[in-house]
Amino acid sequence: MELTPRTAAVVGGGIGGLATALHLRAGGWTVDVFERARTLPAAGTALGLWPGALAALDTLGVGARLRDISRPQTAGAFLRPDGGRIAALDVAALRRRTGDTVRLISRPELLTVLYEANGGAVTFGRPVEDIRALEDAYDVVIAADGLNSAARHTLFGPRHRARYVGASSWRGTVDGDTGAVTETWGEGLRFGITPTTGGRTNWFACAVAPEGQREPGREVAALRARFGHWHAGVRRVLERLTEPEVLRLDLYHLDPPLPSYVKGRTALVGDAAHAMTPDLGRGACEALVDAVVLARSLRASAEVAAALRTYDAERRAVTQRLARTARLMNRMARVRRLTGLRNAAMRAAVTLGGPPA
Repeated sequence: MELTPRTAAVVGGGIGGLATALHLRAGGWTVDVFERARTLPAAGTALGLWPGALAALDTLGVGARLRDISRPQTAGAFLRPDGGRIAALDVAALRRRTGDTVRLISRPELLTVLYEANGGAVTFGRPVEDIRALEDAYDVVIAADGLNSAARHTLFGPRHRARYVGASSWRGTVDGDTGAVTETWGEGLRFGITPTTGGRTNWFACAVAPEGQREPGREVAALRARFGHWHAGVRRVLERLTEPEVLRLDLYHLDPPLPSYVKGRTALVGDAAHAMTPDLGRGACEALVDAVVLARSLRASAEVAAALRTYDAERRAVTQRLARTARLMNRMARVRRLTGLRNAAMRAAVTLGGPPA
């Protein structure tokens, strides 16, 4: 039985914020969403939605829509620069275990589905500098303001901040469909290729580099210098690159982890709570699960404080474990020596552990 309608402020109109707002609204809550940006993003990378995230989208009532516009991941492999295989992801085993598979979709497409399901009820161009001021006006406040969360800084101080992991990334999309998901590991270098919707391919590259290093007008040349001698799949992507479509970002993670995902009547979700490196491809997935668990707890409890404790107990340990695993994988990928031993360890981990759900 649903309780008396209450009010919530959501700071951040990204995946976690929109998903939380949608589930609360479905439970009769009045929700205001405040987003710093002026519009939804028009471009973004491909996301892999794992079965747990798809189950969350089903709970939100948009799972069928996402399946219609996304594509299934049918294969996946880790490769060496010469194209030899390190390990293959057993996608069929994942389906047998969970009844579902990974679905590939672009970030803007996912955001658009969540935005439309919310009826477009987002206040754009509205940054929130001090999240504590909202607690006087709302029953609960949800901080979904991302990697460099102002809310996290306000509530927990500067010690818990995003820190550079020592590697820079490049990403973008090119025309053409690669079919399979691959990630190629070299000596401190990686190149990932993911088919996305619309007959296009999403790609990313990572390399050890000083924080903030940029090569304006020469990023494509830098990528070709680093990866141009790798296998044909990588070279095909490199041949199609154009400078304006290359986005370069440094990689960060939250360190040290937060002692709690709640403080007072405010809860943190997604990257604001547990920013992790993208090595497991789970950031967006965990934000969706956060949203469903938090909103479900709030809808089911007469006491906001009790609901927030339930959310923290259910989500903090599991997401911080994933963040540690992602960080370990990031360190492995940046190894420059003994890469044969690293590859053997990766092969054993993938074979014995299987893909996470």
